[in-house]
Amino acid sequence: MMQNKYHREITQLTPEDCFIIFDRVKDKFDFPIHFHPDYELNFIHNGKGVRRIVGDHISEIDDFELVFLGKNLVHCWEIHNCKNTEIREICIHLQSNLLDDNLLNREVFKPIKDMFNRSKNGILFSKETTKAIMPRLINLSKSSGIDNFLNFISILYDLAVSREQRILSTSLPEKDDYENSSRIKIVHDYIQNHYDKKISLDEISNLVNMTPVSFNRFIKKRTGRTFITYVNDIRISMAARLLLESEFTIGEISYKCGFNNIANFNRIFKQTKKITPSEYRNEFNKVHQGKKIL
Repeated sequence: MMQNKYHREITQLTPEDCFIIFDRVKDKFDFPIHFHPDYELNFIHNGKGVRRIVGDHISEIDDFELVFLGKNLVHCWEIHNCKNTEIREICIHLQSNLLDDNLLNREVFKPIKDMFNRSKNGILFSKETTKAIMPRLINLSKSSGIDNFLNFISILYDLAVSREQRILSTSLPEKDDYENSSRIKIVHDYIQNHYDKKISLDEISNLVNMTPVSFNRFIKKRTGRTFITYVNDIRISMAARLLLESEFTIGEISYKCGFNNIANFNRIFKQTKKITPSEYRNEFNKVHQGKKIL
């Protein structure tokens, strides 16, 4: 488990709290890579050049940043190439059981429920959405009471239905996280056991007694990914882990993760992670060298 390497943060949420907000201006980020059992909504303004780490994802952020993190997802922001000394951060921690299944299973809450499920990999919202939500987050940090709670639920809903959301980490949920879908569990298990080999759409469709067309629609609806993207995400996730935890060469990792040639591996890895495998390994090594993991 990746979490074994990182600091487990004890947040300031109490059982009586629905959520807690920190609105602050800072000149640096100095908290180590960490995780916690609460959901987190994190807004940053004026932080261009800050490095964001979420799961196995790493990249620099822009002037506006809004990310929603699932429970126990490792994450960190560090100053990196940011030159600004007045960085606005609004960080909201919310209880993992704030909205229970009885409420989330209601039709009106379905978008929020789906967003909570996607947050296992971290969600980056578009700059347009972030700018639109910013005044409401600022107001939220200055008020309290039942109206504040209802405003927060409204923010969550608008984020859930917003366009151009981007999933950050390629690490996929464990099979037990899928909601009573025996087909998804079968597909997940099969790909986890055969990701180093060629897997065809016909092969996987036959496994769950579906036509290739029906299966492609099914997996897109259930995971938000096409079959090819789903397989490649598992392979890239495995490759990212090997880049961090082994001394295999990039060529060796490429073939161990089912890519037919290193050029194809480099292309898909960069398309997914926005940096090359060698850059990814070097960047994470820098993070570990520069951070004290508690």
